[in-house]
Amino acid sequence: MGRDRYTEEQQALRGSVRAFLDKEITPYRELWDEQGQIDRSAWRAAGAAGLLGLGAPESLGGGGQSDFRYRVVVMEEMLRAGAASFNAGTCVQDDLVLPYVLDLGTPEQLQQWVPPLCSGDAIGCLAMTEPGAGSDLRAIRTTARRTSQGWSLTGSKTFITNGVLADVALVFARTVEQGEPTGFSMFVVPTDSAGFRRGRPLKKLGLLANDTGELFLDEVSLPSEALLGVEGRGFVHLMERLPRERMSIAATSLSLAAAALEWTSTYCFQRTAFGKPIGDFQNTRFVLAELETEVDVGTVYLDSAVRRLNDGVLSAVDAAKAKLWLSDLVNRVVDRCVQLHGGYGYMREYLVGQAFTDARVQSIYGGTNEIMKEIIGRDIAARHR
Repeated sequence: MGRDRYTEEQQALRGSVRAFLDKEITPYRELWDEQGQIDRSAWRAAGAAGLLGLGAPESLGGGGQSDFRYRVVVMEEMLRAGAASFNAGTCVQDDLVLPYVLDLGTPEQLQQWVPPLCSGDAIGCLAMTEPGAGSDLRAIRTTARRTSQGWSLTGSKTFITNGVLADVALVFARTVEQGEPTGFSMFVVPTDSAGFRRGRPLKKLGLLANDTGELFLDEVSLPSEALLGVEGRGFVHLMERLPRERMSIAATSLSLAAAALEWTSTYCFQRTAFGKPIGDFQNTRFVLAELETEVDVGTVYLDSAVRRLNDGVLSAVDAAKAKLWLSDLVNRVVDRCVQLHGGYGYMREYLVGQAFTDARVQSIYGGTNEIMKEIIGRDIAARHR
């Protein structure tokens, strides 16, 4: 698709992202995959390059760019460079943690956390999922109980992206008073709080360098000021911000699909078999034609959804459709790209091989695609009753 999807300023950002990746990320990918996490120096370098907190106000150290296309440019370049793990971490920082703090935080919370999150001096995570509550967040068991000092949080979280390195966790908990539930609330929890403990780093199939962990809260004592947003409205706060999270997953999915197609098209006209490039075989060309068409169609849909997100009118249903379609798309595209690479496609030294495992989670997190279908299906049913 044409680059007229972006402004000149957004295209200029693309060059900055490429330079950053070439210097700070690409040389260390293999090392970070082996150690299961990205060095903090990379986060600080991203902050220094102006690639974190793009949507945060300049007065708080951010980029002051609310147009989501800036974030899409960053995703496209990260996925093209094979930096899927770092992309996953920065998506949590920029598209989940920072929007929650910016939208719901008190002036004190903004001053405390937004500047270091933008500079990369602090890493954030969103702690929602629990061992017994994934897509069904109403089933969470982590509790927040009022005390004379403020709040006491007890519970556990799992599959938390950035959970190993995080300096601050936004914790979704069931608020209770005198033993009775009063709804759900969000809390800003510094990870050096007494009673906060990390479990083992989780070993995943893909996104090997992205730290994913378990978190345990054992009567973590917090001041009243740790509440994020309105007490008892945590679920509403969550629902209001799910479209942004799901658009982040959708944009990542499309970016990875487009990158895999680009790598594969190049490979097909370099690799020869039976005396000619494999791209000259009709089957190969037909597959490439199908994949490019699918990616182009996905691009049009994503661009439409991004415009609505920028205008503040993207519904939860339309965000679910984007996440559903594009996360399924990337898995279809990458699978066929691996096939066109033959045996080389199954090797991790080839980016398409890494993409095969990196892509799989896109249809799982942010709400499984089965949940996306339920959201869309309920909307259809409501319109026809």
